Amino acid sequence: MLPLQIFEPRYRALIEELLRIEEGQPRRFGVVALRRGGPMAEVARPAGAGGHPSVPEFHPIGCTAHLRRVDPHADGRFSIVTSGEDKFRVLSVDAASRPYLVADVEFLSDGVGDAQRAARDAPAVARMLRAYARKLADAHAMEIRLPELPEDPRLLSYVVAASILAQTSERQRLLAAPDAASRLRTERQLLHRELVLLDSIVTVSTNELVKSLPNPN
Repeated sequence: MLPLQIFEPRYRALIEELLRIEEGQPRRFGVVALRRGGPMAEVARPAGAGGHPSVPEFHPIGCTAHLRRVDPHADGRFSIVTSGEDKFRVLSVDAASRPYLVADVEFLSDGVGDAQRAARDAPAVARMLRAYARKLADAHAMEIRLPELPEDPRLLSYVVAASILAQTSERQRLLAAPDAASRLRTERQLLHRELVLLDSIVTVSTNELVKSLPNPN
């Protein structure tokens, strides 16, 4: 699930166009991640020639966002809730026909992959995710409210991807994985790293810091 606040005029136009689609028909748009600069870099980027949007540097593999809920505001903003659906690869970008970017894309398959490996890794990844959530809560870092974890390796791989606190490059790596088995393998590595780091933080805070003298800096 992806909640968004839509305030830029070009994206207001996008939502307005989606709302003109007949009820019951798919209302979806594509989401891609910027390669650098964070979300405000996309907001602040200048328009290209003729007032059309310039093309930022983005990761080529994105995901469709299905419009689930729209709450309009008096000032023209929209609060929306979307759900991720299908992966795609951007083939070409059109920056001239709309106030927002339009792309030709290739939709990507996303099966289980190596079924035996996925079945073997899924229970381990689920256990590690529960331990990860507990350690974050114990460290007062963040509370992750996990749903009942699915047994289906593909669904589980996306629940884990949505739950891990990771850099954009790592989350993009999970999205770009060709199948659930590959994604679970990567998630197992990421969770192992994060659990080791959380153990190290707890160890330092409970031992070394107690013995240290206050530093005036």
